[in-house]
Amino acid sequence: MSARSARSAEALAEAARRRRRLENALPWLVTIGMFAVWEAAVRAFDIQPFILPAPSAIAESMVKWWYPLMTNSWATLLTTFVGFIMAVGFGLSLGVLIGSSVLVYRGLYPLLIAFNSVPKVAVVPILVIWFGAGFWPAVLTAFLISFFPIVVNVATGIATVEPELRDVLRALGARPIDIIMKVGLPRAMPYFFASLKVAITVAFVGSIISETVAANEGIGHLMLVASSRFDVPLVFAGLIVTGVMGVLMYWVAVTIEERTTGWATRGQNDPRLATGG
Repeated sequence: MSARSARSAEALAEAARRRRRLENALPWLVTIGMFAVWEAAVRAFDIQPFILPAPSAIAESMVKWWYPLMTNSWATLLTTFVGFIMAVGFGLSLGVLIGSSVLVYRGLYPLLIAFNSVPKVAVVPILVIWFGAGFWPAVLTAFLISFFPIVVNVATGIATVEPELRDVLRALGARPIDIIMKVGLPRAMPYFFASLKVAITVAFVGSIISETVAANEGIGHLMLVASSRFDVPLVFAGLIVTGVMGVLMYWVAVTIEERTTGWATRGQNDPRLATGG
């Protein structure tokens, strides 16, 4: 029986290793397959570059315009990162406040929902009047569009602490701040990191919206100039660069999540799940 158990454990470990290798390779395989289908479709249907450029034409444009792409990408990444960090600080603080107080929830939540419903492109001209064109409107647009998911998820995580657990902690002498810091915040961390992965992607949307309206640098500005010249491959190059930056920021958030809240998803790493056992 011991030999059979050892063989079974080894088979499970090998199945888990194969699954991890497949999981690591799958994003690359899917991405390469998508670009291959795209290239084949453009060539098969003879689609003109000003309508839908082939990936090969986009790659040529990226090589040709690498320096403007690099400098403008850095400008977009900087404004997005600053706005995202502001959203994390503000969203985490407000989420804790809303999740721990019914009165604050009743008072602020309708206002937050109403504000989040306003199209941010309509706010950009106001930000330009207040702060001028350039860096700060892009930062603030990224902030305004990305803080709401963080507030909602953090508030949900703190508000879902069981009332029985709160009662037990109060009976043991815990203060409300102790309950929030030692139970509420750890409980909210999976919700918090889930919101970060949403917020970082929409933060890029906010920056680029502002750059297309009022900026003299950034990927949004570059795409606007390229579209005015009907340089569609360069427009798509800007889109791809933005997507790559978004994936990298998402990967950073996932890496931090795995290091800090791996306990929340530990069941997904069970080798038995790889074999359906």
